[in-house]
Amino acid sequence: MKVKRTLQDVEKKITDFFLENGRMPSYSEMAEIIGVRSKSVVHFWVAKLLDAGVVQKDSKGLLTLTKNPRALKLAGEVCAGLPASAEQEIRDIVSFDEYLVSNPEKSFLLSVTGDSMIDAGIMEKDLVIVENSREPKSGDIVLAEVDGNWTMKYFRRKGDRVILEAANARYPDIIARADLRIAGVITAVIRKYYK
Repeated sequence: MKVKRTLQDVEKKITDFFLENGRMPSYSEMAEIIGVRSKSVVHFWVAKLLDAGVVQKDSKGLLTLTKNPRALKLAGEVCAGLPASAEQEIRDIVSFDEYLVSNPEKSFLLSVTGDSMIDAGIMEKDLVIVENSREPKSGDIVLAEVDGNWTMKYFRRKGDRVILEAANARYPDIIARADLRIAGVITAVIRKYYK
């Protein structure tokens, strides 16, 4: 018996897969979740999804969803000073991927250990987003390899020297004895308060 599929059915199955696995399905996985055997049928549905604007291809030619199903609604603003009256209304949809990561092909996540950056608001077990294509400026927080060891510190240029400075007075400044390599600039910090 032939099963009739609609574009909405295929979109829902692919979106459900993305929500469950955190990634797009491969063509083989698409065949399985759509319920077809032929890769040419998968290519047919991918073309339909591309034409409808449901999916798009990134710079590497990989499929991505056009709208992130994990995006949250932006309900307004909240005052962090004195209390102010506010009305809640849905103003926009925000995808944290798009909000936090401006250059996804050149960015990656790291989990933080230690307390050397606590005065910069970066705590143990936070996640930081590192962009490895950004040129560091004095005052940026960077990921650096210093004499074979990795660290995250403020980048300070003093004359022709680079000093790596902690955001915790208990830690001394670091000056490379031999090798210093800046692997990227920290562009965002993510903290989860509850499991």
